[in-house]
Amino acid sequence: MKRALDNRVAIVTGAGGGLGREHALFLARHGARVVVNDVAEQTAAAVASEIERAGGTAIPFATSVTDEAGVDRMVRQALDRWQRVDILVNNAGILRDKSFGKMSLDDFRLVIEVHLMGSVICTKAVWEQMRQQRYGRIVMTTSSSGLYGNFGQSNYAAAKMGLVGLMQTLALEGEKYDIRVNCLAPSAATQMTHDILPADSLELLHPSLVSAGLLELVGDEAPTRAILCAGAGHFARAQVTLSQGCYVGGGDDAGERVIAKWNDISNRAADLVPAYGFVQAEREVASAKVNR
Repeated sequence: MKRALDNRVAIVTGAGGGLGREHALFLARHGARVVVNDVAEQTAAAVASEIERAGGTAIPFATSVTDEAGVDRMVRQALDRWQRVDILVNNAGILRDKSFGKMSLDDFRLVIEVHLMGSVICTKAVWEQMRQQRYGRIVMTTSSSGLYGNFGQSNYAAAKMGLVGLMQTLALEGEKYDIRVNCLAPSAATQMTHDILPADSLELLHPSLVSAGLLELVGDEAPTRAILCAGAGHFARAQVTLSQGCYVGGGDDAGERVIAKWNDISNRAADLVPAYGFVQAEREVASAKVNR
């Protein structure tokens, strides 16, 4: 029986354990040939062997996602073996949690480098191939910490919201090549969350309960620009919305009028999801033309 991802080639970063391992196993079960990436050779090889023993097809590749040359070699190995790359799941990440006042700039930069720039480097390495084959499915791993904030995670949150912006633009640029780009915001019991969540919650948040969402995000009929929140078997969509707002105009007392109209500006009753960033400016200009 044909499986949903038969003949597809997937790269999963940070797949030596935790959520990445579950992603790799899940994609392989649904027919994908998987490049199992991890910074540690032993863990990448172990997961690739696990996939092979279960009847799937996988190869390991050890490199940091921040190593541009290493990532390029990883993509080249996939192309040499299978002649295409269809799916990229940017999962690799680290934590360096501290309140902002106590956090060093080195720890801030490091988290940005791994989560955001690591995803940029891996995506850049597959982008041209996906354009040429006119097919690609890319998943960025965002987080509720980025979407809504979380105490002690300013570096992580900044990186994760940066990935949402990256997704929004790459989805627009990739549309004519059938490259679809989405975000997954997981809640899962992994090494990164072990010291954050209570034990009873960790029991319910098995990483395998997140990976099922990938089938929607990387399949032939995948959406694009979706933010899928997943954990404990529950799935929801997050949206970046824009209120209808109201016209205030200019002048010396414009600031005071913004204060007076704040509830109207903030009213979410008719929120919309802009199709592209310039929608904001278009609406503002249209409102000014009507009201001035």
